[in-house]
Amino acid sequence: MTDEQYMQLALKEAKRAFDEGEVPVGAVVVMNDRIIAKGYNQVEKLADSTAHAEIIALTAAFNFLGSKYLPEATLYVTVEPCLMCSGALYWSKIGKIVWGTDDEKNGHRKNTSPNNPFHPKTELVSGILQQECAQLMKDFFKARR
Repeated sequence: MTDEQYMQLALKEAKRAFDEGEVPVGAVVVMNDRIIAKGYNQVEKLADSTAHAEIIALTAAFNFLGSKYLPEATLYVTVEPCLMCSGALYWSKIGKIVWGTDDEKNGHRKNTSPNNPFHPKTELVSGILQQECAQLMKDFFKARR
């Protein structure tokens, strides 16, 4: 599958969050062309400010593999990771992170520029299905205002 196809699956998770009244961020973890974990924002549902899509997907991947490191895995997430999620991704030693749309307000670059908060070996790709990912966020916040 392509980055776009995996991002479509992350978007499906984000739509699940949207439908549950959560900020619509979704994530999937892929290893060896196989999805090993999924996650979507569940902050309100779990009353847990750390229940971001990336954290939930990472925890599921760690549990699936029985390992605390993911150097051979790729995370697909619809929105640029925040600083908290960036820290978790750093410690996971994940091989690649692909995100859809940037988050100028809460993304990791707002709080770390010019430093890179990810593991030095982690490959970063952004802008995959950017329009679709951004539109879902816009629709969510427009409905709330």
